[in-house]
Amino acid sequence: MSALITDLYQLTMLQGYFREGLTGEAVFEFTVSRLPENWGFLVSCGLDILLDYLEGLRFTPEEIGWLAKTGLFHDDFLEWLSEFRFEGDVYAIPEGEVFFPYEPVVQVVAPLPQAQLIETRLINIMHYSILVATKAVRCVLAARGKTLVEFGLRRAHGAEAGLWAARASYIAGFAGTSNVEAGYRYGIPIYGTMAHSYVMAHPDEASAFLGFARSQKTPVILLIDTYDPLRGAELVTELVPRLKGEGIDVRGVRLDSGDLAGLSVEVRRILDRAGLKELSIFASGDLDEYRIEELLSAGAPIDGFGVGTRLVTAADSPYLICGYKLYEYEGKPKRKASPGKSTWPGRKQVYRFHGGGHISRDLLALWEETVEGGKALLRPVMRRGKRTMPREEFSQIRARLERSLAGLSDDIKEIKPKGSYEVRISKGLRELSAELEGKWR
Repeated sequence: MSALITDLYQLTMLQGYFREGLTGEAVFEFTVSRLPENWGFLVSCGLDILLDYLEGLRFTPEEIGWLAKTGLFHDDFLEWLSEFRFEGDVYAIPEGEVFFPYEPVVQVVAPLPQAQLIETRLINIMHYSILVATKAVRCVLAARGKTLVEFGLRRAHGAEAGLWAARASYIAGFAGTSNVEAGYRYGIPIYGTMAHSYVMAHPDEASAFLGFARSQKTPVILLIDTYDPLRGAELVTELVPRLKGEGIDVRGVRLDSGDLAGLSVEVRRILDRAGLKELSIFASGDLDEYRIEELLSAGAPIDGFGVGTRLVTAADSPYLICGYKLYEYEGKPKRKASPGKSTWPGRKQVYRFHGGGHISRDLLALWEETVEGGKALLRPVMRRGKRTMPREEFSQIRARLERSLAGLSDDIKEIKPKGSYEVRISKGLRELSAELEGKWR
């Protein structure tokens, strides 16, 4: 990841810090300040990608040379920049943990220039990962145990977004992805069927189905809605016995368009009538949690869903209101007081309380406050620019998410929540905020 993937003002501020000698210890925190409509929680995701970025953050000689040609920077600053390394500490809510507005997901404690430079890329990584992971979890909850596969690469806003979406959705509980590079890079299971173009390249559907099935090493799912989905289903019932005789396993059929609820009922009836109850029905086509919930509530006999466009673009809420702000410098608390964008001052910790078999509430408190009975969510993950623990396996993160979701009440997990989660503000934090507010008047 190039160090130049940043906003210009990060570098102009760094030049100012450098020339003014502002290198004291700073505390920055990344928070989301508001939930999207109909969302009851958020899911921490992207931390591992962020830590990789921080450990490898360097300016290459070529990048320093290009910066010199812009005419924007002094030579002594560029020389200092050429030796730049991130050597700060990072605390974070672990991946797979649910969290809520105003709670710091990532906290950076580092010399001011180091903490400042990483702002743009940190938001870029964490924002998108959290956004897609949370939407994917909502799809998982709506699917009621049905198989989900991430299909979004072709509509993702770039290859990197496609990779991060595959990773986030797998953490969320998807079975896998169609993204081959995500399989190679992250070890995520990969899935794929066939496209309409494959069918159309053959003289008829029968030859397409036979050719595809015979060419694969593993069981296949046949796409039956290129022309007439019901006729396609009938054709599958005719060809499956023939293919079985050749030792070829057809796993199921896929519907990608039309009235998925009605068609799935008719296709299920056709397959069952032919004694093919074991064949599954897989559906795709502009699906999201709302559409999945609608289909299953209507009784659609669909066994799995491919979710792409509306997931990787988070179509109903394509961005989060979030920020990475300075909360402490040289031991002194800082607070942004802009109307509508005010922040809670000082370095903070999040404490979670349980009761009645559920997560009952969170408390946002000052780092130095003593809090009894709550579990601290922010954990040390990096010390002096190096990870403090081994890279987590996906199985660990997925298990954490499962536990975290199990602790939430059902009314918060619903696609359209009937309740909201309580995040309290500690007495010490309120008093500090009032004190600083008084100084600005």
